[in-house]
Amino acid sequence: MPGSDYISTHINEIRAGFPILQTKVYDKPLVYFDNAATSQKPQVVIDALVNYYTTLNSNVHRGVHFLSQQATTAFEDVREKIRRFINARHRHEIIYTRGCTESINLVAGTWGRANIRTGDEILITTFEHHSNLVPWQMLCEEKGARLIVCPLLPDGSLDMDALERLMGPRTRLLSVTHISNSLGTINPVHEITRLAHQKGIVVLIDGAQALSHETVDVQEIGCDFYAFSAHKVYGPMGIGGLYGREELLNAMPPYQGGGEMIKRVTFEKTFYNELPFKFEAGTPNVGDVIAFGAALDYVSDLGIEAIARRENYLLNYATEALKKDRHIRIVGEAPRKASLISFNIDQIHSFDAGTIIDRFGIAVRTGTHCTQPLMDSLGLSGTIRASFAFYNTIEEIDRLIEAIGKVEELFL
Repeated sequence: MPGSDYISTHINEIRAGFPILQTKVYDKPLVYFDNAATSQKPQVVIDALVNYYTTLNSNVHRGVHFLSQQATTAFEDVREKIRRFINARHRHEIIYTRGCTESINLVAGTWGRANIRTGDEILITTFEHHSNLVPWQMLCEEKGARLIVCPLLPDGSLDMDALERLMGPRTRLLSVTHISNSLGTINPVHEITRLAHQKGIVVLIDGAQALSHETVDVQEIGCDFYAFSAHKVYGPMGIGGLYGREELLNAMPPYQGGGEMIKRVTFEKTFYNELPFKFEAGTPNVGDVIAFGAALDYVSDLGIEAIARRENYLLNYATEALKKDRHIRIVGEAPRKASLISFNIDQIHSFDAGTIIDRFGIAVRTGTHCTQPLMDSLGLSGTIRASFAFYNTIEEIDRLIEAIGKVEELFL
């Protein structure tokens, strides 16, 4: 693993390994500050995907021929990489899905349908992405359960006192984001899980934003489920996974029916496969799984702690720069934040500001960021969101500040 200052001293070399960062937008070098939506992919990840389709393309678990055996080995090796990356106890506790959204829907559709009853409560927070809200709404409507929402504090951190009070005798599940995709707040998931488990509440963590920013140890957190996506941690889109404790997964019914998730089938009855295959019906996304493994190798080689230090440096610089502008209001200033800033400019709609900023070759996200109830609670129509990755630079932040100045000249 490189030393702690490797990223800063080799930033040009690192950036050269991301082909899209060499792109020009409106004849200006691309500045990509939309990493919370999806991160860019290093060449090694792209190469891994291309290599699968050019040298290994075959279905897995279903053939004795050479290509099938090689593809199966590569496919299952990634499951072990994921297990190590999040420190799960067993590799069969890792279920491949299309991403975080499908992982949450899997839990809602299996554990939820089997365990939630009329009058039960599911507890979430005001932070939640629609993917960690809508599935629970649907389940509550189906089962006659109640969805309870924990509020935030004025600084954008979770109201932990309120969360503990809301954990009532009918609370069956707590589903909470690890890192807010809109405010950047890092939730104390270890403490949240501890409090919930004291009251016998099952805990799901939405880890979509977390894997790329800090060390995730599901055994240390103690959660029952942890959902994640590859595309936010420098891997491909359309692939991700769910960690679940073995005893819970064994007790849950399958999510979908078809090939792979079966052990024996007759016209009268089907006997389901063992973990993890019970939840992986049909032909899997083999190429993207292998490329996900390459992404995890890339992150591990750089070191997640070194990445976190680099991103925190960028976050602090950008925060101080934005605070110098009297027209800017930063939304969300919790003590612990990931490398993401939501902000608004006086009297300027976020969409209008983002459109102008784009003309300077700078990609930021505008709107509600799939957290419309959160924005409603803040009395906002949306925000401008700049989210940073380790490959971003101080010079790029300076370009954003300059572009914001041009927006203000036009509208204020």
